[in-house]
Amino acid sequence: MAQWHGISRRKSTGGRLVQARSKRRTEISSEKQYAFVGEPKRKIYRKTGGNTMVRILVDNRVAVSDSNGKTSMASITNVVENPSNPNFVRRNILTKSAIIDTDKGLVRITSRPGQDGVINGVLIK
Repeated sequence: MAQWHGISRRKSTGGRLVQARSKRRTEISSEKQYAFVGEPKRKIYRKTGGNTMVRILVDNRVAVSDSNGKTSMASITNVVENPSNPNFVRRNILTKSAIIDTDKGLVRITSRPGQDGVINGVLIK
């Protein structure tokens, strides 16, 4: 559900704050969208100024960079650790700095799947 980021209609004391305008479209944020492990699915959002943003809803592949600088694709098995929220591990939610298990080994995600539209990571030794 989208959130409204405008100023409050109440004062800090609890009294009403009289405003001469209504809510604006620019004050409404986009809904929270998490990236999960599974069959690939993406969503395109329209942003301010006609720009577009691609978000990953579900994906099962990651671009893995090793210590030599070589990049290759790997398939995601599951999420092993997520420092942002321990409950994301049980739900297999992909976020930046999450550690995932792949067919090439453990990988730390370096991109932001909800913002960048891709999943990149580095191989952990």
